[in-house]
Amino acid sequence: MAKEDSAETAITPTRNQDYPEWYQQVVKASDLAESSPVRGCMVIKPWGYALWENIRTLLDNMFKESGVKNAYFPLFIPKRFLEKEAEHVEGFAKECAVVTHHRLEEGEDGGLAPAGPLEEPLVVRPTSETIIGESFSRWVSSYRDLPLLINQWANVVRWEMRTRIFLRTSEFLWQEGHTAHATKEEAMERTLQMLNIYERLSEQCLAIPVLKGEKTASERFPGAVNTFTLEAMMQDRKALQAGTSHFLGQNFAKASDIKYQSAQEDEVYAWTTSWGVSTRLIGAIIMAHGDDDGLVLPPAVASSHVALIPIIKKAKDRDAVMYFTHAVARELREQRYHGRYIEVEIDDRETGGGRGWDWIKKGIPVRVEIGPRDIAHNAVFVGRRDRSPRERESIPREQFIKTIVQVLDEVQKNLFDRALRFREENTTQIDTRDDFYAFFTPKNPEKPEIHGGFALSHWCGNEACEERIKRDLSVTIRCISLSAEKEAGRCVGCGEESTYRVVFAKAY
Repeated sequence: MAKEDSAETAITPTRNQDYPEWYQQVVKASDLAESSPVRGCMVIKPWGYALWENIRTLLDNMFKESGVKNAYFPLFIPKRFLEKEAEHVEGFAKECAVVTHHRLEEGEDGGLAPAGPLEEPLVVRPTSETIIGESFSRWVSSYRDLPLLINQWANVVRWEMRTRIFLRTSEFLWQEGHTAHATKEEAMERTLQMLNIYERLSEQCLAIPVLKGEKTASERFPGAVNTFTLEAMMQDRKALQAGTSHFLGQNFAKASDIKYQSAQEDEVYAWTTSWGVSTRLIGAIIMAHGDDDGLVLPPAVASSHVALIPIIKKAKDRDAVMYFTHAVARELREQRYHGRYIEVEIDDRETGGGRGWDWIKKGIPVRVEIGPRDIAHNAVFVGRRDRSPRERESIPREQFIKTIVQVLDEVQKNLFDRALRFREENTTQIDTRDDFYAFFTPKNPEKPEIHGGFALSHWCGNEACEERIKRDLSVTIRCISLSAEKEAGRCVGCGEESTYRVVFAKAY
């Protein structure tokens, strides 16, 4: 998917030269976000936050269509709440930020020092199962109170040691859904329903194809009975987890005392689920679609759809060019695409000839130049972000206005098809240990992140074998595909018998 290195690219280094640094430079050049003074945290700038808002709106509508309602729960969680579920607290202990004092006072050295220790430490929300469970335990008393379907849009804090904007930060934005049900079957149905909603968001809106499957026991969410996942391939052929949905069984219900009286007047623990996605999806968009000229945004979630760039070389042309430009903008804004009115940017900055490349780097789907010559022909000069930045064409104004929705659909489809083709080209069935290890061994030691891609290989089901592969190659089982069919084979790790293939990859 990456093109040959070229001195003419807008982003340096290119993907082939240094993929991690390319990613950082795309974030900077597209004006999505920047690092904050707080280590590991980020400032999401307007262009990036608009992208998150569009993702949030689309997803929120899908949730509400399925009966989910929004609520909000505290940022601070009493430490004893996390301790109620042993596996859960063990899974998050190393990532927790803890508040131990409630005020600052002037110290002996003249600076500010913590004072007023809290009676009980408070954990800054890493996830909310425990505190939401406490509310659920008070809200649920009868089977008539179920199902309880709740989502919150919030921030969370996980004290990461190695951070990268959008992909892994100490604080990030997300949604987390939590539900309680009367039966195991109903809870499992909801778990898979939410996974399907995430799949719809990823493929239809983000234009990112995903593999849908279940995590192995060692990769499950702490405290879950089953974790289901969507796995996407990035352009360095690593996997990125694009959404998870967890069947929690009765584990958290017992820890939080979420009980109800059944129709038979028995006291029964509820069955619960949780599910979430985060601003990591913005990182997925960058790495799935970006190129050596910058960001490439899928129109369905793009921060804006069209950039109009008036070309004014003589003062006497200004009024006519701007009148024509604003008229085109009004006609575009009257149309809807993926549930919202087409959003148009008018870039009338007096900055010379660099405006077009600014919008290319920001990934806007369609950019339009309008000058006196275009006005004379009642036309516009159009470039599309799914094509070469140097490929532009003159289109009659009326035709452009009439076909803009079709053009955005074409861009959306082209991005998905391109990403799907890339994944298929870099997914391989591997049956022997030697071939498997060779596949995941970098050909160039100077670029250890570049390897084969996704391997569909047999696994014996033994966690020790899984851990050995992870230790040797930094490769994990991304999922056991929900569509996997039984097939006799030999485990690529130990050679023992296996009945199905799983998806192996290096991952973010």
